[in-house]
Parts: sequence; structure tokens; C-alpha cells
Amino acid sequence: MRVADFLEMSPEAVVGRLAAAEIQTFRRSEPQQLRAWHATVALLHRALAGWPDAAAWTLHLEFRLRRLGRRLDAALVTPRGVFVLEVKAGSTRAEPADLRQVEDYALDLQDFHAGSRGFPIIPILLPTEAQREATPIAMPLLLAGATPPLAVGAGELGPLLRRLWALLPVPATPLDVAAWPEAPYRPVPGIVEAARRLYASHGVEELAEALADRAALAATQEAIGATVRDSLAGGRKAVVFVTGIPGAGKTLCGLETVFGTGRAAGAAFLTGNPTLVHVFREALARDAVAGGMAPRDARQRMEGAIQALPRFRDAHVRAGGAPPERVIVIDEAQRLWNRAHAVRKSRDREVALTDAEPALLLDIMARHAGGGVIVCLVGSGQEIHDGEGGLGEWAEALRARPAWRVLAAETPDHADARRILPATLPAERDPRLHLAVARRTLRAPALPEWVDLVLDGDAGRASRLAASGAIPIFLTRDLAALRSALRARARARGLRRSGLVASSGAKRLRAEGLGVELPHMDAGAVARWFLDRWPDVRASDALETVATEFSCQGLELDYVGLCWGGDLVRGPRGWRVRRFAGTSWQRVAAAEAAANRVNTYRVLLTRARYETIVWVPRGDRADATREPAELDAIADFLRAAGARDLTPPAAAPAMDTHAAVLL
Repeated sequence: MRVADFLEMSPEAVVGRLAAAEIQTFRRSEPQQLRAWHATVALLHRALAGWPDAAAWTLHLEFRLRRLGRRLDAALVTPRGVFVLEVKAGSTRAEPADLRQVEDYALDLQDFHAGSRGFPIIPILLPTEAQREATPIAMPLLLAGATPPLAVGAGELGPLLRRLWALLPVPATPLDVAAWPEAPYRPVPGIVEAARRLYASHGVEELAEALADRAALAATQEAIGATVRDSLAGGRKAVVFVTGIPGAGKTLCGLETVFGTGRAAGAAFLTGNPTLVHVFREALARDAVAGGMAPRDARQRMEGAIQALPRFRDAHVRAGGAPPERVIVIDEAQRLWNRAHAVRKSRDREVALTDAEPALLLDIMARHAGGGVIVCLVGSGQEIHDGEGGLGEWAEALRARPAWRVLAAETPDHADARRILPATLPAERDPRLHLAVARRTLRAPALPEWVDLVLDGDAGRASRLAASGAIPIFLTRDLAALRSALRARARARGLRRSGLVASSGAKRLRAEGLGVELPHMDAGAVARWFLDRWPDVRASDALETVATEFSCQGLELDYVGLCWGGDLVRGPRGWRVRRFAGTSWQRVAAAEAAANRVNTYRVLLTRARYETIVWVPRGDRADATREPAELDAIADFLRAAGARDLTPPAAAPAMDTHAAVLL
């Protein structure tokens, strides 16, 4: 609303409007939230009253930032820039975490909001009970983009805004304050953020409001949704294959199916990745608890929506009968076991399997008398275990079960047959079911292609691709420099997360001091690593515990430190895959096992949303398992492919020195 209109309303009337909007959107309005709104509105009334310059500006209360899944308290939009205000009612000082929070809001506008681009964005923290101090405030350089955060007591907001307004440069073209709230907002949600927002009943169109290819993502979801609706209404069985490159949004579409289109049918997200189960369940449960649900009830509810595929499979193979879910979404469906592997792995278990996993799941869902849908999310180059049958196993199972309707995109040719749905399988072809634009890595949609070229050994083409656009891959030979750079990047501005990853086959990293792996089967440890923050030493950004491909597949970090091991080295004929046995490295001859190890590095190289820093150890001439020449060859190849040498980071200022002190 216009500031003039805001000042004409009583604080009670403004709070009433906020409460009505809250109830309409979230079906609740908490007393604590009402008290916070009263404090914010009263503070802004005092700060803006009697200021003619501000009358035509616009004020946006509880402005939603969809990437963060949160709302900033207030945005004051002027023709010269944007003030981002975060009010901490009852707080007596500017806490570092609160300063990072308000700065993160400003960075979010800088990175993703078109209406704020090219103008200063000033984050201001307001601890309402802070006492005025004699130290004068240090004004930031008011250039385009997010400035370091300022912190003032509530009574000093008005004078501070007037000083900043006088210092803000007058732009050649003023910011359009009326159009600002409707300007394109282009967030790229992290997968955990996306799960939280979708569970809160916000559709994929809102989450992907202006991703690189919003229309394609929405079209894919519409194709899935139409099949679910038609199948359930018409009593038919259908399998939908959704293909795409790493980070293209397949999981996002799967979650929308579970929490949106298929929710009424008791849809479930099934994954064989225990880490994904642990993190999704815990993140959603924490949100439910924050909303007032009892912790036990919250966790029980999440167990139905996010399920471990092996447990779903075994429960219904053993018990018989139709499952309660009429719609299931299978994550990384190309990684399901073939028949021989399923029989061998389950021989000594409580539930002995007699067929391939795709066949078993089709038969389980076929027990429904009416309609049922299986949505298969199919990744590219994500196979990291033996016995993963690929889409050929699905094709074989579906040929034997012709009652199932099959929908898929035209799958492009690929050397790895596990990624291809055979053309001989009768299927309805819908191009909307393939996602070809990477969304995970911000500003670098070509990264998956670069990674493919690197792992194919084509340094020349990889280098040319890197030269045509920024590929956010850096290289260092120093472990201390890796940690220092990750800390500087993640802690310098806002709330960014970093972490170390490595191949499970990189056994000799132990000699470098990296012998502690994140136990991917430990639900609590995994959830803390991905969701908690430093100074908790169990969190990823403590940079103490390394996540392997089994821990991080399907998830992501803002900044990744990839610790390259001796299991994938360069030789005269290209990449050589090895495994460590006893006291030495041994060559891996089996084609499937070698491909899985290469895929491990494909997974690790595509986990970052912003940047990946690759650390290649220097080795030790006295240790035959860490031959320096082999490691040098890896580093030389990555440089030739376009990875940039890491430059020493400038010392990151402490939060209380780069944020202004209280007035």
C-alpha cells in the first residue's frame, strides 16, 4: 500500500488486515504473531509520520520470499532503493543470527527480484528494546545491490531512514514503486525448501514462479496431474515416466504430485535413498511442530507422505492386498533392482523377492480394483549401485502387463542403455515429460553438460563450454584453503550452507585427515548435517564430516567442497576406475561397476547451488597409495577442462564489524 494510505489507517486496522490475510492463506493466526505485527506497525507509524517525501512510496508488510520459504516483516520501496526491515520485538541487541537473516532477505531480492535489480537494497534490523549507544552508525556504500545490514533501536528508525534517503543516489530512471510488488520474482528453491512450501499447499507454479523455464516445469506438472485425474476417475492404471537432467526439477514435480494432485488419493513419495527420507521427514516435521502439532504426531504424518521404497515393497509383498496409496511417486526409478539382484540380495532376508522391483511394484499397485498411478522420476547418470536395472527393467515388466497405460517423453539417444525407455515399448509420447533445463546451479544451467564432458574425458569441449559462460567450478590442492574458502563464501553474506563431499571409494582420503563419513543410515545424523547450522559441530558447515554419494544424492548445498579421491584417476587413455582393497588400489574391470563409479563423481559435481570447489590432494611420494603424479594428472585435466584455480579469499569480517552498531 502507499505510505500515505498506511498512515491514514489505525495500527489496529492494519493488523486486522494482516490477520485476515493470514487466516485466508494459512488458516490460522497466532497470538504471538499478532503482537509482533502490532509492534511493527506502531514502529513504522512513528518513523514515517510527518515525512512528505515518503507519502508516495509503497510499504509491503509480510512480503513473501518464496525461495527462503519465509516472509520479511516490511519492505519500504522508494524511487531510489528498497529498505528491508526486520523487527525483533522484545530483543535488546542485534544478534548475529538476526543480522544474517535480514541480510539474506536483501540478498534474495538482489538475486531473484527483477524490480529491485540495479538499485540499492538496505537491510535494517530493529531490536525494539535496544538501548541507544554513543557510537555513531557507519553508513554503507549505497551502491546497487544488497548492502551490509544496519541495526538500530526502534526509536531511531525515522532518523536513520531520513539520513539514508538523503544519501541514496538519484537514479537516471527511478524505481517504479507501484510496479515493484508485481515485478518478476525468479527464485530457484532448494529441494528441502521446495518440499516445505509444497507441503504448505503452495503449488509448483508458485514455487517455480520465474525459474529459467517456468512454463516447462508447469507443463510437466500439468501432464502428470491430468494423467492422475483421468486414471483415478476412469479406473485405469497408468505409469508416467518423467525424465530430465540433474537438477532440472523432477523431484519438485514428484513432491507436487504427492502434496497436491495426488493428496486426496493418499499419494506417497517412495525413494530408495535413505538420506532423502531422513531429511524430508525431519524438515517437514519441524515445520509442523512449529505450527503447533505435537512432535510425535508430526513425524507420524510425514512417515506416510515420504516412505522408504524397500519398506513399502517388502510390506506389500509379504502382506498381499492393495496398498492404501493409489498414487506413488518413485524417485530415481531407473535405479530399481533387476531380477537377479533382487533375488540375490533378499535370499537371506525376512521377505524373499522373486522378481525385479519394477515388476513387483506394478503388481502391488495392480491389486487396486479401480485406478492407480505410478509416477517414475528418471535421472541421468545417477546410477551408483550394482544391480540397478534401468528403464529396460520397466519395459520388460510392462510388456508382460499390457493393461498398464504408459506415458513418456521422446527419450534422447544415450550410450548408457539404462537411461533409455526402449522404442519397442508401446507408449504415449508427451514431450512435456522431459525436463532439459538445470535449475539447481544458479546462473550456470550448462553445468550438467560440462560435467558430462569432463567425465567423458573431453577437456577441449569442456574448456570451450566453460569459456562461453561461467562454470562455477574451482580447483585447489590445499585442504586448509578449501575450508577457508567455503567458510568465507558461506558466512560472508546471508544464510548460505556449505559442506564437504567425497566418493565412498576414496578410501585414502583418510591419510589426509578425512576419515569421518556421515553415516547415511543414521536418520538423526543426516538430518542434523543438512538442517542444523554451525556452531553445531554435527552440521555440514562445520566442515568436519564428509558426505558420500549415498548421503547427498538427491539433496544439495549452496557451496560444496568436493574431495577428489584415488578411485577415479587420469591415465594416458582417460579415466581409470579403481577400488581400494587391503593395502593397494585395484583396477575395476566390470563395465557396470566402472560406470557406477564415474556416476558417483557426476552426483558429487552437481550438488552445489552456487559453487563447487574441488580439492585434489598433493599426495605423498613415500606412500604408493597416494602417488603425486596420478593426483597431479587429475588436477591438470580439470584445469584444462576449464576449472579455475582458487584464489585466497579475503578475510571474512565478523558480523558485528560489518554490520552497523546500534545508534
